[in-house]
Amino acid sequence: MSMIDSEILPLPKGSAQVHWRRSVSARRISLRIDPCGGAVVVTLPMRAGRAAGMALVMDHADWICSRLAELPTHLPFADGASVPVHGVPHRIEHVPGRAGARIEDGAIRVTGDPEFLTRRVRDLLRAEAQRKFSLTALEKCAKLERRPRRVTVKDTRTRWGSCTPDGVLMFSWRLIMAPDFVQDYVIAHEAAHMVHMNHSARFWRQVAELTPHSRAAIVWLHDDGAGLLRIG
Repeated sequence: MSMIDSEILPLPKGSAQVHWRRSVSARRISLRIDPCGGAVVVTLPMRAGRAAGMALVMDHADWICSRLAELPTHLPFADGASVPVHGVPHRIEHVPGRAGARIEDGAIRVTGDPEFLTRRVRDLLRAEAQRKFSLTALEKCAKLERRPRRVTVKDTRTRWGSCTPDGVLMFSWRLIMAPDFVQDYVIAHEAAHMVHMNHSARFWRQVAELTPHSRAAIVWLHDDGAGLLRIG
């Protein structure tokens, strides 16, 4: 898939940033909301004309404007901003010193050139997510007498975690900003897929054996999960 270009389009109830993409595998024109960037992504098959994509955008203009308006406010990684780590607010502080970033005393302290502050905070949180999620996943899989082939973190937009048939566990690094009980549930959910690659009653019983937080975490993700995609 490749980006064609990006533009701001006027719509009946406002305007929207639209990213145009061309895909060799797409069989029809589609559009979706990118919650991280607060934009509309239109995917065109190789033979589809842009005019057809524009028609689809205009046909769904009210839906687009409604969905964009529902997105939480964007919270950038910036000096002085307060962002959650394990669900606890941490103030980002740019301080003197050699280039780096660390979490300490309820703060995210970033050193070096201010131009790279955003990247350093993101890299720090991704590293913390990799460390924490790997440890927790190994512990839960051990209870199932399983061992994942690999545990990875990515910046996913549509799912918090996944488990492949060959045992690779993947989690969104943004979950490191969610409360610990939410992280525990998502990791347990994917670990249970190491035994049951479905959502059967047996699967959910397995999840319940691995975490007591399923119900509360599902509610939290439904109500507050979208906010994690708007941070950074």
